[in-house]
Amino acid sequence: MSHNASDSTNRCTENRTKGQDNDAFCRESRRMSVVPVRLTIRAAGDGDIAAITAIYNHLVRHSTAVWDDVEVDEADRAQWVAARHGDGFPVLVAIDAGGALVGYASYGVWRARSGYRHTVEHSVHVREDRRGAGIGAALLQALIDHARAQGLHAMVGGIEAGNLPSIALHRKLGFASVGHLPEVGTKFGRWLDLVFMRITLGEHAAPD
Repeated sequence: MSHNASDSTNRCTENRTKGQDNDAFCRESRRMSVVPVRLTIRAAGDGDIAAITAIYNHLVRHSTAVWDDVEVDEADRAQWVAARHGDGFPVLVAIDAGGALVGYASYGVWRARSGYRHTVEHSVHVREDRRGAGIGAALLQALIDHARAQGLHAMVGGIEAGNLPSIALHRKLGFASVGHLPEVGTKFGRWLDLVFMRITLGEHAAPD
């Protein structure tokens, strides 16, 4: 079930050479390759809570990127940001040239047991009208860099199986698909499959 990013790139190149452009992964990979212009990635602050809340609630209402049916208020997101910071984890925001917050990303504990302490689980969310412009890629790469600087070993992401843009983005940045759990969630009156993707952040001879 694993997927090699370089193999995918070669396959897409071969398909274009042959005039075959019907591969969904290849199309999404190219869509995600756009680099945003003058995008600033920085740590989230108190002034970002309203925009973070708006992005999250839009996902609750319209997307399977968040498996929840209940919208939250700004106090909830402020508490979430404070908890992440308190645990030593980042919450990053993407700011465009006009000063608007267009996405945010974070990672935190994957599982609570101490044996999982070298692995984190991440999330990346982009404002609905700015998707496909490379903002998600910039945020995810910033998370990877931050996690490597913290000396972490692995990063995991859980993605709804139908979210091809997110799967393509993760493969492009070096993640591999390591698991597919059918019908483990539900939203909008249908069952959802979950794909797990993972990247090794650094080679550690032995864990502490």
